[in-house]
Amino acid sequence: MRTILKFAVALGSAVVALPATAALNVFACEPEWAALAQEIGGDKVSVYSATTALQDPHRIEARPSLIARIRSASLVVCSGSELEIGWLPLLLAQAGNDRIQPGSPGYLEASQFVVRLEIPKIIDRALGDIHPSGNPHVHLDPRNIVKVTDVLTERLVRLDPANAATYNTRASSFQERWRAATQRWEREAARLKNVPVVVYHKDMSYFINWAGMREAGRLEPMPGIPPTPAHLAELVERMKRDPAKVVVYSPYNSPRAAEFLSQRANIPVVMLPFTVGGSEKAKDLFGLFDDTLARLLTTVR
Repeated sequence: MRTILKFAVALGSAVVALPATAALNVFACEPEWAALAQEIGGDKVSVYSATTALQDPHRIEARPSLIARIRSASLVVCSGSELEIGWLPLLLAQAGNDRIQPGSPGYLEASQFVVRLEIPKIIDRALGDIHPSGNPHVHLDPRNIVKVTDVLTERLVRLDPANAATYNTRASSFQERWRAATQRWEREAARLKNVPVVVYHKDMSYFINWAGMREAGRLEPMPGIPPTPAHLAELVERMKRDPAKVVVYSPYNSPRAAEFLSQRANIPVVMLPFTVGGSEKAKDLFGLFDDTLARLLTTVR
């Protein structure tokens, strides 16, 4: 009898020691959305990013490890607009998880809640890797982060109403800090207005639009097509006629084409973090914009 009693007490203690609720599993396709989910969810969420800043989100392999991760997710947060078309549908099909399928509360495409840029008028694969729904790299306009925060908070509350107060409080705090930071970034970005920039891929379009910069050329001859000698030679000649102030590329791009143009056209080249984790200082969303602006401003006199 004593043995049974001891066992019951031990079992009761073990039950009490368990957390009241498990953290909500969030599967983010890109680091920026993982960072935002963590800002809002805190210790109420367990966040996993399918990609890093050193990976091109267009070209990811649907590995078994990703299938295992998405299988246990309650919420999937991605950029959408066909950015993940090459791998996310396969993950969703293999997951066997009805909670996160498109159309369910557990599936969120950030680009669907902002004004998208560069929606093509003609859909033709001969024009390169174009996105029929518009440019998907919406996170590089700080105003879009505000809009996605509202939607993501609503989803977390809907999926986990027991922790609604935490999500709403953390979201309000983040929004307040974000708006203050955005005002500072706007003052700093004033020096970038009308500055011509050569990009590698059209992944900086939202930042360029927000900062009032001007795209003066692309290292890719067409979206998704690697730089070619002929195209780079044409860019060098163009820079002689209408020089840019800076050539930029992202961590997942090879720097060779940017360095080639920089040397031939005598234009500074800058690696921009592009997303959270893309540089030592871009540890979160605030650091991403701080470092992006700081790097660009070094080229403006």
